Amino acid sequence: MASKRDYYEVLAVERNADADTLKKAFRKLAMQYHPDRNPGDKEAEEKFKEASEAYEVLSDPDRRARFDRFGHQGVEGFGGGSGFNNVNINDIFGEIFGDIFGGGRGRRQRNRGADLRYNLELTFEEAAFGTEVSVKIPRPKRCESCDGTGSKSKQQRQCPTCGGAGEVRFTQGFFAVARTCNQCGGSGQVVADPCKDCKGQGKTESVSELAVKIPPGVDTGTRVRLAGEGEPGEQGGPSGDLYVVVHVKEHAIFHREEYEVFCEVPISFVQATLGAQLEVPTLDGMVKMKVPEGTQSGKIFRLKGKGIPHLQSAERGDQHVRVVVETPQNLTKTQRELLTKFAEASGEDVNPQSKSFFDKVKDLLNK
Repeated sequence: MASKRDYYEVLAVERNADADTLKKAFRKLAMQYHPDRNPGDKEAEEKFKEASEAYEVLSDPDRRARFDRFGHQGVEGFGGGSGFNNVNINDIFGEIFGDIFGGGRGRRQRNRGADLRYNLELTFEEAAFGTEVSVKIPRPKRCESCDGTGSKSKQQRQCPTCGGAGEVRFTQGFFAVARTCNQCGGSGQVVADPCKDCKGQGKTESVSELAVKIPPGVDTGTRVRLAGEGEPGEQGGPSGDLYVVVHVKEHAIFHREEYEVFCEVPISFVQATLGAQLEVPTLDGMVKMKVPEGTQSGKIFRLKGKGIPHLQSAERGDQHVRVVVETPQNLTKTQRELLTKFAEASGEDVNPQSKSFFDKVKDLLNK
C-alpha cells in the first residue's frame, strides 16, 4: 500500500500557513475534485478525499500540532487517516461553501421572509432632485393573533423528522450530505395547534402603505432598499427587504447620460450670424446664455453645474445645449429682396434656375 503524502504537500501550502491560507487551498482543491463535478472519476474522488482529510487535520490546532510532531501516526484515531470523520467534514463544507454542496446555512437564515420588488415611476425632475412618495404594497403581514408563530398557543414543538436541526443528513459515499427538512421547512419547529386566523402560516394578506424617500440623482434601474419591509419570515422569522426599483419617464426637452443633461435649442439665422443673448430651459428654470457672433448650427454650449445631482454627493453634472439654426420659411417680398442683396454682396449665385446642379458638376469635371 502506498504511503500517505504529507498533508501540507497535499494542500500545497507552507508548514507555517495560517487558517485562512489553509481554507483557500482546500476550497480550490474541493472545487476541482468534488465528486459532483467529476461523476464516475475515481481518481478525482480519491484526490478530493485526500484533500478533505488533510484540511480536517490541519484546520484543528490540536491535531495539527500532533501531526507536526509525530506525522500521520500522531493523528490516527483522532479524525485523520482511515478514521476520517464524515460528519466533521460536512460541517467544514457548511463553513466554507455554505449550501453549494448541500451544507446547512442555519435555521435563522432559512426562516427569513422573502424580499419584495416594487416598480416606481418618477418624472425626470423627481429623479434629479429626489422626492418622497407614498406607495401601497400588497404583502403578507405577521399574524397578530399568534405573533407570527402560526400556533394558537404561540408555542411550537420540535420537529420529529429532523429533531430540531432543521436539516436531515444522510451518507453519500464517504461523506455526509445535508438537506433541508421537508416537514418543518428548515425551522426545526412544527405547529401542533394551528392559529385559526392564519391557518398555521403565521401571516395574513394585507396592503401596506409606506413612505419612500427617493434620494437626488437616481436613474432608471436604481434600487432603493427598505430593510425589513418585505414578507415576514416563517414561524416568527425575520422579515425580508423591499426593493423599490426606479423607472424615469422621458422628458419632452431633456435627456441625460449619467449625471449630464442634454437639450437642443433652436435659434434664428440672424441670431446665429449676429450673436444673441438667449434664455434657455434648465432643471432650475430659464437662464441666460450668450451665443457669439457667427455661431454654426450644431454648436454645443456647456452650462456648468446645471445637470443632475450626484447620488450621495453635493456635486452636480453639467447641462449641454446644442443650438440648431432654423432656416426661415414663407419669406415676404421684402425679406427675400434683402436676403438676395446679402447673397449678391457675398458673391453667391442666388438664381438656382440659371444653371442646374448637374451642369455645375459637368463644368467642374471638365476643368
